[in-house]
Amino acid sequence: MLHSIESCSLINIPQRPSTAGSSCGFVNGLHTCPFDVKRFFFIYDVPHNARRGAHAHKMCHQLLIPVCGSFQVIVEDPLHSYVHSLSSPTVGLHIPPGIWASEVGFSSGSVCLVLASELYDAEDYIRDWNVYEKYVLNEV
Repeated sequence: MLHSIESCSLINIPQRPSTAGSSCGFVNGLHTCPFDVKRFFFIYDVPHNARRGAHAHKMCHQLLIPVCGSFQVIVEDPLHSYVHSLSSPTVGLHIPPGIWASEVGFSSGSVCLVLASELYDAEDYIRDWNVYEKYVLNEV
């Protein structure tokens, strides 16, 4: 299969600890982020029982980073699914195109930073699982 959840990867975000407080987020091109960032946005104020995402992209790569709090990311392809728990701003999840992803279980006050390889394009989104499954299976 061309698209597989095995192509998702955890990315370590460099940090600089200090007695005055740590900092991180030095996403320097391909050294940390596996794609050029063209867009970013934040997801926040999500009720604990809500589900975000629930779609795949045709072209866009994403890197999800828990800036504050924690949440889980369910990544799926037609054959497998896996849950990644994200709870530190020093570790993000890279989701390449062709992977169905949903974000769930947001802790109170959590903030997710999303770095994207493409500008927003509604045509890049696949929001229906049946359409997604046909798209992925036709790519084989």
